[in-house]
Amino acid sequence: MTYAENLWLFFTLLFGIIIVPGMDMVFVLANAITGGRASGLAATAGIMAGGVLHTLYAALGVSVVLHLIPELFNMLLLAGAAYIAWIGFSLLRSSVTIAGIDGGMTRSRWTSFRQGALTSLMNPKAYLFMLAVYPQFLRPQFGPVWSQAAVMAMMIASTQLAVYGGLALAAGRGRDLLVGSPAVTVAAGKAAGLVLVLIAGVTIWQGWSDV
Repeated sequence: MTYAENLWLFFTLLFGIIIVPGMDMVFVLANAITGGRASGLAATAGIMAGGVLHTLYAALGVSVVLHLIPELFNMLLLAGAAYIAWIGFSLLRSSVTIAGIDGGMTRSRWTSFRQGALTSLMNPKAYLFMLAVYPQFLRPQFGPVWSQAAVMAMMIASTQLAVYGGLALAAGRGRDLLVGSPAVTVAAGKAAGLVLVLIAGVTIWQGWSDV
């Protein structure tokens, strides 16, 4: 697998994870609806900042593993692939929707940013993704871990900005689509689940052939 192919796989998986409704998306929509587009974009920026911190600790963990116990790397890849497959099958079997968002007091942009960062940092799914999935795409043959991590951090931030920022700009329309059309979010969840299962299969095949 080439470096470009590795990044495309990562982006496909990343987009599938971000586009599935979750607490980060709900938080951005709630801020955009109650505080306007500026508040929604501030919440998006906070979530992006939290994503950068997630990337830092994940890259550090991979670097430590590669330096101290390089033999564990393929085991880490296979374990992460199994986790991806489990998420994928769970999404295929579930019906993910977003419930209605109640209006509330408007927040300042700084408050929206700060709470967005905390929402991202307290999201358990983010930790599972960064510890079990993210390391699969940091490969020693593609150069220094930190340079790869920097590229992937920009991909994460850009994808979050495109998805969450787009929802913040759309504000009410985005909310109505997700809340008023549960079939849309169910279909998105199942499509993302299928993508996760396929990528897990590719990752397991690659890791097994490298063992």
